[in-house]
Formats: sequence, structure tokens, C-alpha cells
Amino acid sequence: MTFTTLLLLILIVQLIHFAGTWKLYTLAGRKAWEALIPVYNAVVLMKIINRSPWLTILLFVPIVNLIMFPVIWVETLRSFGKNSNTDTFLGVFTGGFYIYYINYTQDVTYIKDRSLKPRTAVGEWTSSILFAIIAATIVHTYVMQPFTIPTSSLEKTLLVGDFLFVSKFHYGARAPMTAVSFPMVHDTIPVLRKKSYTTKPQLPYFRIPGFQDIKRNDIVVFNWPVDTVNAFQQYGDGKYHYKPIDKKSNYVKRCVGTPGDSLEVRDGFVYINGKQNVLPGRARLQFLYKINSKIAFVKTGNNGKYTSIPTDFVASQFGVSDIYLINIDRTNKVFTHYAHLTEEAFQKMKSISQVVDIEKIEKEKGNWDPRVFPHDPRQPWNSKFFGPIYIPQEGVTVGITIENISLYKRIIEVYDGSELGINNTITLSGIEVFLNGTLLTEYTFLQDYYWMMGDNRDNSEDARMWGYVPFNHVVGKPVFVWMSLDSNAKGFDKIRTERLFTTVGGDGEPVSYFKYFVILLGAWFAFDFFRKRKKKA
Repeated sequence: MTFTTLLLLILIVQLIHFAGTWKLYTLAGRKAWEALIPVYNAVVLMKIINRSPWLTILLFVPIVNLIMFPVIWVETLRSFGKNSNTDTFLGVFTGGFYIYYINYTQDVTYIKDRSLKPRTAVGEWTSSILFAIIAATIVHTYVMQPFTIPTSSLEKTLLVGDFLFVSKFHYGARAPMTAVSFPMVHDTIPVLRKKSYTTKPQLPYFRIPGFQDIKRNDIVVFNWPVDTVNAFQQYGDGKYHYKPIDKKSNYVKRCVGTPGDSLEVRDGFVYINGKQNVLPGRARLQFLYKINSKIAFVKTGNNGKYTSIPTDFVASQFGVSDIYLINIDRTNKVFTHYAHLTEEAFQKMKSISQVVDIEKIEKEKGNWDPRVFPHDPRQPWNSKFFGPIYIPQEGVTVGITIENISLYKRIIEVYDGSELGINNTITLSGIEVFLNGTLLTEYTFLQDYYWMMGDNRDNSEDARMWGYVPFNHVVGKPVFVWMSLDSNAKGFDKIRTERLFTTVGGDGEPVSYFKYFVILLGAWFAFDFFRKRKKKA
């Protein structure tokens, strides 16, 4: 949907509103024409139903307005004496068109200075819940969103089981593009496992200006750009589902390449403009190793006659949490493992006397992996040796050839194309590239792009597999770990207390601010207790 289409839709809604309420406006002592003027008519209506004019803003906030509209319909009916459960049901069930019936056929009287207190306990609970959902939806959409770390791609910086608060305002809050959606959930309704949204209508992309640009090495939450696979098993129907930008799966990775950078991966290490990227102090690169040892570093099931060391012992002693037993040589009593290790963990594992040998899993430069972006043998890259590539920047023009079109094809057709409402089609003929039937020799990018990777280099589904991340897919910046659970532990040991209320960024070991939170919470409860006691007295 373009801004022109959106404006036309708003005007149609205004006409529908005018046709169904002009008489009620006059009964309330207002002029009929006041029901026709966009925005102003909403301000006047708020005064008619004895609500704050500032609530008008919420009628133009996507998703929030879906909750506000039924509230306004019911409040309008009650302002003219229609308080019964039947009136409430018809007002909501007809999508507000029951007000037409009242406007044209009923002799009603306007109730000035109407009491806003619900007449029943059910009404009071309903009103409280609705406004709580509205407030929470605003915070969730425009301020701060909770997020869970599901994978180990950023292990050591963010752990599996970390619960984050993701700031929407650092990079600028993105207004919802999916106009009709279940509030405060992503793409699936919990328990029901059904789609939480309708794909139409789609609102134009809009982002509130942020106060910070995405910097190199920032950890970023974004919508997975290629999340348009053939079937989503979470919906249970096995059918194809197109996902709008803001309903694509949420990913979290480290931004190692920013717009305008030249990026290359050499033996798993990132180089920017020819220089090796220096990661923050908390970041720890991990690579895949093969370990042969005389002991098993994970439990071996019914193989009780061999020595076993529990996984949590390995994690605490050697800093290894990602280790797998892949083979047992029973004759020589040798256990073969794969493990993702930092350099520090590698040195510790190597020093263990029972370790027979340990080697890093390598790949050769030029050995093409078809799973790696851009999935083109002209670019014979793999996850260890990749690039160099240019990270597109808004307004920059690059030359287009048959050799490099695979790098930019999805950008031109999808990210700068269909997702922005532009119909672009790339075709090839011999050694020439055509855009919508016209020879294409250069292209100017319409938005900034970023390169997102995990620190666990051999265990991360990242940009090396699917390419660039457009800025309009950026969700926010993780700023705070408020809870962390270890799935391998039991009872209260599952809670990683040292990670509670720690910041995501910065150097050095994370510092927990949990005790300060408890102190502030206790102070607030004490203040609230004495305030209520004083008020009662």
C-alpha cells in the first residue's frame, strides 16, 4: 500500500464516519460538518464521549487503533443512553455500523457529563484490561520488546536461554506495516498455533527517527530477510505463507559490516576494507574442532563401563557448552567429539592429559559451497573464505555485470522492489542483464544494507547463507538481560543469577544490577504502602 492509497482509505473512512454520526454530533450540541473533518472530528468525538482529546492519537497508531475502535463505538453508544449488553454486542459485532441504526432510526438523548465508571464489575474489568493492553502494545511496539535467545550463534556474549529487552528507540521505532494483527504477539497466536495477522492491508514503511546509527559490532535484532519458505509448520497446515516484513522471524546477530564497507571473510575472520575486524571485549569467536579423547565429555547413555564427565562439568571447567559425541571406538576406547571452542577453551582442552588429539575443522579457499550466498559458482565461496563484497549504501551507484548480478538480484527485485511497492524483474540474456526489459549496467540503492554474523562462526545461520539485511528489516538493539535460564540445570540452579539484569554491550565481564533492582523495588513498595496509609488516615 502506497501513501496515496493510504490517504484515499483514510478519506473513505471519514465519509463512512460522517454518514453514520452527523445526527449524533448535532444532538450533542455540535455542528454536523464537524463529523466530516479528518482528525478534528475525532477530537470532537472524544469530547462528546467525555474522554481526553489526546486519545485521538491512539486512533492513528497501527494495531492500537484496532483495540481503540471498538472502545470508541461502545463509548459513543453509551453517551446516547445505549448501555445494555445487547447494544454493546451489536456495536462491536457490526463493526460500528449499529451506530448507523441509532443515528437514523432511534430517538435518543445525549447524556452530557456521563459517568465513565462502568456500571458492572464485568464492565470495569473489561475496561481495565483493554486499556492495559493498549498501554502494553504501545510499549512493546515503540519502546521496548522482550526477546529470547534461542540459538548459540552469539555464545559467550548472549547465551541460549537469555531473556532480553530490545530497545526500539535506539535505531528508531518502526511503525507496524501489518495493519491487522493480534496485539503483543509476533507471527503466531500462542497455544492455537495459528497466524496472528492478515497479510492485507499493508501500511507503507515508516520509522520514527532514532538517536543512534547502527555501528560496526553492534548486536542487532532484525527480521530474517529470506523468511518466505514454502511451509510454516507452526501453522499446522503445510501451506505456503507469505510473510510481511514485520512478521518475518526475529533474528539476533552481530553487525560486522555497515553500509559502504568492503567485507571479506578469511579463514573465518572478518576483514573490513582490508583490515581485520576487532571485536568488543565481551565477544568470543568460536570455531569447530574435532576432539579424540580417552574419556567422554558428554554422558554416553548405557555405555556405563566407560568414564563419563557430565556436560555441566565441561562447561564450568573448560568454558565448553557446545560439544557432541559423534563416535566411540570401543576397541581402542577412544571417544570422538565435535565442539565449538573459543581460543581459550581450545588451549584448556588441549592441556587435558586424556585428550589424544584436537584439530580445527578447516575449509579450502575456492572450494565452492552452494549453500553459501549468493549461491552462484561464479563466486566460489564457502563459510570460511568469503568475498570480498560491497555492503550497499543508500544513494550509491554500482556497476552491474553478469558476474556480480547474483549479489544484487534479490536487492533489486525484492528489498528495493516488491517490498517497497516497486515491480522489478531481472532477466539474463547471454552476458547482458535486463531490468524490466531494459539493459541494466548500473544500479542505485534505495536504502542502507548491513552484514550480520554470529560469533560462533561454524554454528551460525547468518548473512553468509542468505545475504544482506535491509534497514527496513531492523527491529532494535538488545540492551538488557533481565532473566537467564540454563536448560541443562535443575531447580533454582536453572537461573543464571550472575546474568540477571546485566547490560548487553560494553567490555569486560557483565555486571549484574539485580541487587539494585531489588532495592529500588523494595523502596517503591514501602513508599506506596506509607502513601496509601497516609491517604487513608
